[in-house]
Parts: sequence; structure tokens; C-alpha cells
Amino acid sequence: SVVRLQTGDFSIYGSIREQVEDLAKLNIDYDCTPGVSSFLGASSALGVEYTVPEISQSVVITRMEGRTPVPPKESIESFAAHQTSMVIFLSVQEIEKVVEKLIAGGYAKTTPIAVVYKATWADEKVVKGTLEDIAKKVKDAGIRKTALIMVGEFLGKEYNNSKLYDKDFVHEFRG
Repeated sequence: SVVRLQTGDFSIYGSIREQVEDLAKLNIDYDCTPGVSSFLGASSALGVEYTVPEISQSVVITRMEGRTPVPPKESIESFAAHQTSMVIFLSVQEIEKVVEKLIAGGYAKTTPIAVVYKATWADEKVVKGTLEDIAKKVKDAGIRKTALIMVGEFLGKEYNNSKLYDKDFVHEFRG
């Protein structure tokens, strides 16, 4: 038996497909057991949810172009135009460029943003700010890799309760 162990969930910026394809060509059985993605661990660390009623109902998971290109229709600027919750992987080393692209795409400079270094690890660090000040805060914290960038109004002060616990909300388990 051989184990290939990696942190987080291999289905986001992993290489699971190419590994599975190679194993299949060799008729080698395999089992894929996912972990928890860092983007989920990061939201838990902050005690926030990406989908806040009437604030944001979608989450964009992306990264900046680097050695691996990004399809032109999936640029950070094009996603920023939606003003939804966004999680940006593998890009903190270029936080200034990320901020420029987010603002160019339509986020206001006052948009809340958080950078979570090593989400769910013992040495986790959280840096919060706005698009206007986050780059300096991240640099001052010495964060250069292994961090997620979370941006959007879901991190802001405005919050609407879900209908889940509303006394008038009815579903099959509550009468």
C-alpha cells in the first residue's frame, strides 16, 4: 500500500485528477479521502460565513495568474465585478497586485478583507483590514505564503440573520 498524504482538500488546487488518471492507466486501485479545505477552515477561524442573507449568496474561489495561467474570463478583476464573497488562494506573495486587481474590478477601497495564514494550524495568523490597508498589514505580519485572502462584505459589520431560527420559519422538522 502507498499513501499520498496532503493537507486540506485535494480537489482545490491539487493534482488529484492527474494522479487518478495515472493510477487508472496502471490498473491500480485507489481511495481518495478528502480533508477540510483551508477556505472552510479560514471562515471557521473567523467565525464568519461566506453566504450572508441579502449580502452575498455566492463564493468565488480563485487565484492570481502565475506560472500556471488563468483563463482570461476568470481574472480577479472579472470576478470582483460581481461583488460577492471571494477567496483567493496561492496569491498572498503578491498582495499589492491582488488589491489593485480587486479595486480595478469594482470593489471599493473600504471593502473588508482578511488574510489567514495556515488556517486551522497551531501557528495560524489572521490579519484583517480593508483593501486600502491590508497590503501593509500583511507585510508587517511577515506573511509571504501559505495564506488565503478573503474579501467581501461578508466580513463587514452588516449582517442579516437567516430565516432558519425565525419563529415563523417552518420546515419538516419544526411545526
